Order: sequence, then structure tokens, then C-alpha cells
Amino acid sequence: MKTTNFKDSVKVNQILPIMQEHFGQSMNLARIKLMALLLHALCVVQTVSLHKLADAMPTTVDKDSNLRRLQRFFAKYVLDLDIIARMIFSLLPVKTGLVLSMDRTNWKFGEFNINILMLGITYKGTAFPLIFSLLSKRGNSNWEERKKIMERFIRLFGAECIDCLVADREFIGKEWTGWLNSRRIRYYIRIRQNFWIVKPSTGERIRAWWLFNDLKVGREKFFHKLFLHKGEYVYLAGSRIKNSDGVPELQILICFNRPEEAILTYKKRWEIETAFRAMKSSGFNIEDTHMRDMDRIARLVAMVCMALVWAYLVGEHKDINIKPIRILKHGRKEKSLVKYGLEEISTILLRPTYTPKFDV
Repeated sequence: MKTTNFKDSVKVNQILPIMQEHFGQSMNLARIKLMALLLHALCVVQTVSLHKLADAMPTTVDKDSNLRRLQRFFAKYVLDLDIIARMIFSLLPVKTGLVLSMDRTNWKFGEFNINILMLGITYKGTAFPLIFSLLSKRGNSNWEERKKIMERFIRLFGAECIDCLVADREFIGKEWTGWLNSRRIRYYIRIRQNFWIVKPSTGERIRAWWLFNDLKVGREKFFHKLFLHKGEYVYLAGSRIKNSDGVPELQILICFNRPEEAILTYKKRWEIETAFRAMKSSGFNIEDTHMRDMDRIARLVAMVCMALVWAYLVGEHKDINIKPIRILKHGRKEKSLVKYGLEEISTILLRPTYTPKFDV
């Protein structure tokens, strides 16, 4: 039989009332407690390996029993992802004027492709991963898949809380832009610089880069007049930046309105990539999963999203109120807020004699 420290059980029980508040109407207590144990284990071992999670769960039963419980949970339990999204949204310190970032991440387990389309809410350098869809294919999403994920957000939280959507060059297309325009959802979406643009007043077709080719590195330009892009009316903004290899290139954005805000707002797009890194190598190592079933992977991703948001908020609180993260010579923080929060949570859970300076 496995033994566990009484204080570990107390710590898990402290999470239960919070989780019951969100899941109590649709889930029994045993299931909620299992999810609390799973969150505990995720923050301790920082990997999604079921064997390691089972070993880290603070229960009085042995590892094999924990493993079977986890396997049944991921294989059979129908987890309501809308409730997960509502819980994460409730933890967001700001709930109006939201900048949404849409992106996609994928990896392979053997020959099996795991392809996730994610919608997150940008917040102070990262994105709260809120709503996602697992794509049963390789490669880019289509406009209907993007529409579905946006409609789900609007159904759950309303359109009035959205300030705008930011997205990279994958998220383009006539139908997609047309749908955003019809719903009057503000957006700043990057396009390829060789795309054709039409001047409505003259019907002249020009390449997008031609409008911004005079820009020097670090400079930007926008137009307060409409252009046609793939038959849809858009505003344009652009800047010349250096890419990851240090090579200058044009960054051209299509906009629903307010093109003067485009370049600054679009910088928030990368925050969802920070969230992806936290889900992967710099946090929970979700790529360690050997799951192949889409529904099981979706449940796993949802649990990781909850753990990530918890770790981020703990890290942010500690950084602001207890001990700031050290700033390195190049001006960046020594570690991410998610990693900082994970260190605090895992220390509390692993060291019974440790006295935390705040309630995580």
C-alpha cells in the first residue's frame, strides 16, 4: 500500500471547494477530487506521463490503482470543456476589452499527428488558453473551424467583451474575413506581402508590399482608406521588422477598423505562443503524451490548461507582491511567470515543512 503525508491530503482538500464551485452541478465529488489530485500531480511532476502522474498523486492507494483511475478518466469520462473554459475565464483578472489570439500548434507521436487550434485571451505576456479544437488532419485550419471556435466563445462569454482578434498569416481567406466583417469583430491579421490588393476607387490591382516598400526597419505606416482584399473591404497597416534570423521583412496587416492601432495591438499575438511553450517544454511537457484518441487528448489538454492558468496567476502574484523575478542582462526575465508559479506550487506540495508567504 502507498502511504501519503496527511498534509498532502489537506492541501488537495483545500482545492476542492474552489473546484466544486465550478463543477459541482455537473460532476460528482469523487470525480472532482480526482481532478484535484491530477492538478496536484501535474504541478509536481510537470509532465503528462500517466505513470509519473499516478506516482505523484497523494493518495493512500498504490500507483497502479491511481494509474487505472487516470486511464478510466481519460478513456471514458465525458468532460464538459465549456465548464473548463468558464472556470478559466472566471480566473482572468480582466473580463472586458479582451484581445483574443488564435493560433495552432502541432506535434507528432510516431506517425500520429496531434494538431490543436487554440483561442486564447492575451494577458500580460501570455495568453490564457481558453477554447480549443483538435483537428483530425495535418496542416492549416479552414475558415469553418475558425468560425466554430469563435462562435463557441461568443456563446459562452458574449461578443461585447471582445476588443479584437489577432492572428498570423495562416488565418486568412475570403470566407473567414467576410464572416468577421459580417459579425463586426475587429481583427488585425497578418497577410503575405505578395498578396494582391485592389484600390476600390480605381480598380487598380497592386501587390501589398508595394504600399509599404519605402519603410525603414522599425518604421510603420497605415491607411485610413479601404482596400479590397480577396473581395472584402479592409484597412491596411504595415511595418518593417527583423525576423527571427535578423533579416528585415515587411509585416502587413489587414484590419476591420482603427488601422492606427494595428502594429501595437498585433504584438500581443505572440502571447499565445508563450502559452504553447508553457504547455510544452517550459512547463508541462504535453508532448510526452502517448495518447492517440482525440477525445482523450482533449481531456488532457483541458487539464493542462487549468494547471497552466493556476501556475501563471501564482507566479504573477509572487512576482508582484513577494519577490520579483530576476532580470537578466538582455532585459528579459530569468524565467517565465508560469515556471515561477510552478516552482512555488510544487515546493508547497512537496515540502511539508515549507511555510508559504501567501495562499496559492
